[in-house]
Amino acid sequence: MENDAWVIGHFGLDIEVALEGGERRRIRVRRSNQPVVVGDRVSLSARGAEIQPRKTVLARRDTRDRTRAIAANLDLLGVTVAGLPLAPRGYLDRVVVAARAARIEPFLVVNKCDLQDSRELAEQLRGRFSARDSRLPVLAVSARTGLGLEDIRAKLSGRRGAFVGTSGVGKSSLLNALVPGLALEVGEVNRFTRLGRHVTTRSSLHAIPGGGELIDTPGFRDFVPVDLSPADLACHFPGFERAVEKGCRFRDCRHRDEPDCGVREAVDSAELDPALHKTYLDLLADLERVEARNARGARS
Repeated sequence: MENDAWVIGHFGLDIEVALEGGERRRIRVRRSNQPVVVGDRVSLSARGAEIQPRKTVLARRDTRDRTRAIAANLDLLGVTVAGLPLAPRGYLDRVVVAARAARIEPFLVVNKCDLQDSRELAEQLRGRFSARDSRLPVLAVSARTGLGLEDIRAKLSGRRGAFVGTSGVGKSSLLNALVPGLALEVGEVNRFTRLGRHVTTRSSLHAIPGGGELIDTPGFRDFVPVDLSPADLACHFPGFERAVEKGCRFRDCRHRDEPDCGVREAVDSAELDPALHKTYLDLLADLERVEARNARGARS
C-alpha cells in the first residue's frame, strides 16, 4: 500500500515525512541519482520513497562543480541579506538568477533592520532595483523587533517559500520569529572575521501560522546557477530588465564587447552601474566554463 507524503526534513540517509493525515514518520532512503530533498512529494511503499514529479527545484553548483539540489516545489525564494555579515560581491545576483531560471519568484529580505547598517543596505537595494527591475521587491525586516514580519507572512500566504543566504544573516532567527515555539538554533557573527557561524546544516520545512510554508536552508557563501545557458543569463539578471528590452544587434549577444549591444550602451550612458555589469561578466564566465566542459564531455 502506498502513501503520499511531503519531505519536511533530511538527516543523512534518513528523511522525515509528513503524511496526508498529519502523521510524521522518519524513514531511510536508498542512494540514487536523484536524491530526495526537502519539499519533495514522495510515494511511500515497501520499495521505499519514490519522488513524484517536481514543479520546481532550486539547485546550485558547488565548489567541486557538482549539482546540489537544495529544495523542491518552491513558489518563492527569499534571498536574505544583512548589513553584517555582508554577502560576497555578486552573491545576491547569482541567487536571483538561479531562482528565475528555476521558475521560482525571488524577493529580497534585508534582516536586522533595527540596526543602521541594515537599514542603509535596504535603501541601497531599493534604489538599485526599484527603477530597473520592478519584479524584485525589497522587504526590510527585523527578527529581533518583529519589523516587517507581516510583509513576509503576506508574501508567503498559501505558498511555499525558502530563505537562502550566507551564514549569520538571521534566516533561522526569522523562522523562529515567524513560527512561535520553533526554537531553531541560531549563531552569532564573529566580531573578528565579520562572518557568520554555520549553525543550520540541514534543510527543514515549517508551516507558518495563518498559511504558507517556509524552508530553512544552510548558509552558502557561493551560488552558481545550474540548467542555465550563457545566452539566457541576461534575461534573468537583476537590474538588466530595461537594457535587455532595448535589444541588441545580434540575437546571441552576450553583452561583453559586441557592437550595438543594449546592455553595453546602458553601461556607457550610466544607466547601468559598471560594477553590476562586471558581476554579470563574472557569472557569464562561470557559465561558459561549465558549457565548455559539458561540450568536451559530450565529444569524449
